[in-house]
Amino acid sequence: MSYEMIALLMFSGMLVLLVTGQRVFAAIGFVAMAAALMLYGPGAIELSFNQVFKLFNWYAMLTLPMFIYMGYILAEAGIAEDLYKMMHVWFGRVSGGLAIGTILVMVIISAMNGLSVAGMAIGATIALPEMLRRGYDKVLISGVVQGGSSLGILIPPSVVMVLYGMIARQPVSKLWFAGLVPGLIMAALFVLYVVIRARMNPKLAPIVPEEELKMPLKEKLALARAGIIPFAIFFFMTGLFVFGVTSLVESSAVGATCATLAAVIKGRFTWKLIRETSVKTLNVSCMFMWLILAALAFGTVFDGLGAVKALEFFFLEKLDLTPWMVIIVMMISFIFMGMFLDDTAMLVIVAPLYIPLVKQLDLGFDNQLIWFGVLYTITCQIAYITPPFGYNLFLMRSLAPKEITLVDIYRSIWPFAVIMAITIALLMLFPQLALWLPEHMSVKG
Repeated sequence: MSYEMIALLMFSGMLVLLVTGQRVFAAIGFVAMAAALMLYGPGAIELSFNQVFKLFNWYAMLTLPMFIYMGYILAEAGIAEDLYKMMHVWFGRVSGGLAIGTILVMVIISAMNGLSVAGMAIGATIALPEMLRRGYDKVLISGVVQGGSSLGILIPPSVVMVLYGMIARQPVSKLWFAGLVPGLIMAALFVLYVVIRARMNPKLAPIVPEEELKMPLKEKLALARAGIIPFAIFFFMTGLFVFGVTSLVESSAVGATCATLAAVIKGRFTWKLIRETSVKTLNVSCMFMWLILAALAFGTVFDGLGAVKALEFFFLEKLDLTPWMVIIVMMISFIFMGMFLDDTAMLVIVAPLYIPLVKQLDLGFDNQLIWFGVLYTITCQIAYITPPFGYNLFLMRSLAPKEITLVDIYRSIWPFAVIMAITIALLMLFPQLALWLPEHMSVKG
């Protein structure tokens, strides 16, 4: 049997197991070990053990539980809720102001935790009821919350980029810096879309009545203080990292400590909070570790088969595609897979093939794997909000008020998915949007 046929059987077997509902890491790990045993004999049993040692030797792995913990404790302690109340007062007098304020809250939440879950929880349970009560169009604001919460995996500290950096063996610090400018550009395009829709049809996003915004100066100052804690956490975590005072792992520890202190200062720190947050952090961290372990095992078998060279020959010589056409094919495949799989499954499945191939392509600039990591992350954002199995779609349905139906949720996401696709196009036309910052920043670790 040819190596190409073996590679095809491995992928087919993995997809069949995924369709049957098996856990992603179990399906990928089983196929990897079964193929290794059949190809290399009993000695291949050591393959998984070697990958475990490789996984535990990655120092950056320590950042995962820190950032996950930080995101959960900020959400559970109600710090993000206070931040939204502040934005409500600041932007209430602007047409579409509450939706704009929600997007800005999502950007700040993203800069504090690196996950989309916290932003989605805050947006669906706090922002949506407030905007519905004030007559906002439910389709518009559903898209705002889903699109805005997805920024959590693009704007640093992104947990998805930490995973990509481990599998692609790229510096996480450079990936973070590469995602910052595209993330802010995407957020600005979201705001621009809301402004244009509100100007075209003011009934979609009415201005908040003046009487609701009138309050004593003392109360306004109290609301302004709500923004101090998030910015302080962001400065101590990311600022110290940017200025070279702390390494990546040290920065994640600083962020987790600051989030805990913030919960104490707000008077919301309890043993129940710390216990529930710790259990959730452990569950998610272990899931990520199993996925990375399975990806490493799968990738090792693929390297031995020479499947990457076969794919390079197929794309560049047999199909005669240009390097940029290959990138476009990869992006389309990511978006298609994202309709059925989550971000980690997408990365684990294609990393053994795509990442080495991107490294070999001649695109005309350096740091191609850093740039490709940003493109991959944006396709994950699209995957989060596109049917039939978008993660944010189901989360939104479970958290949103009853007035917002599943049809409303599906209708709401398309303008934001288009904006994400436009951002991908901009990065392909102007790679320096992602690469300028990491090329000019020097950080510790």
